[in-house]
Amino acid sequence: MPEAGPIPTGTQPQGARNEQEASQQVREMFTRIAPRYDLLNHLLSAQMDRYWRARTAREVKSILERPDATVLDLCCGTGDLAFSLARHAKARIVGADFSHTMLVRARAKSASVNGSEPLPFVEADALRLPVRDKSFDLVTTAFGFRNLANYESGLREILRVLKAGGTLAILEFAEPRPGLLGDAYRFYTRQLLPKIGGLISGDQEAYAYLPKSVKRFFLPDELSALMTSVGYRPVRYRLMTLGSVALHLAVRP
Repeated sequence: MPEAGPIPTGTQPQGARNEQEASQQVREMFTRIAPRYDLLNHLLSAQMDRYWRARTAREVKSILERPDATVLDLCCGTGDLAFSLARHAKARIVGADFSHTMLVRARAKSASVNGSEPLPFVEADALRLPVRDKSFDLVTTAFGFRNLANYESGLREILRVLKAGGTLAILEFAEPRPGLLGDAYRFYTRQLLPKIGGLISGDQEAYAYLPKSVKRFFLPDELSALMTSVGYRPVRYRLMTLGSVALHLAVRP
C-alpha cells in the first residue's frame, strides 16, 4: 500500500490558514471551473467517471428501488451522481452543494432530462445541513467529501441526518499501490492532468489542487477507521480502476 502520512483533518488549499478559509477557497475554485467541469471530468478520467457513478448506484440499488426511501446526494456538483442514482430509482432524490454555479448547471441538466420530473437541487453546506435529524435512508457523495474543511465534522453531520439503518456511500479518489501501473497513474495525475485541466479550463491552480488533495487524503483503511470511530457500523469499501478510486459503504446503527 502507499506509505501512510499524517492523518488529514480536512482539505488544505494552498494559503488557507483555517477551516473557514479552506471552505471559501474550495467554493471559489468550483465557481471558476464550473463552465468546463463536466467536460474535464469525462475527458481526464477517459469516461471512467461514468462507470464509477454507475457502480455506486448498483451498490445501493436495494435502497433506490424503495418508493418510500429518501436520498441525499451531498456535494452533488453538476448532478451527475444524482442522475445516475435516479436512472432506475423509485426513491425520492435530492442533491445539495454549496457552489451556486454548480447547482445552476445541475438544475439545467435536470430540466433537460426527458421523461422524468426534474430533480430538486438545494444550496447547502455539507457541514451544516438545513434538515432535521434522521431524514434520509441514503446519503451519497462522489468526489466531494475530500474537499470538506473538516472530515470528522462532515461524517458526524451525515450521521445526524441518516435514519437508523441508513447507508452512507462515499466515492472518492485513492492512491493506488506502488508499482509500474501505480507509478504511471501518479505521473499522469501529478504531471499531465494539471497541464491538461489548466489548459482547457484556464485555471491551472484548480487542477493542480486535485492531485495534491488526493495525495494527502486518507488511505481507504484510514477513512474506514474514522467512519467506525464516528459511529458507523459496519464499514466496508471496494477499490476500482487499479485502486485509484474507493467506494466506502457504511451504515448508521
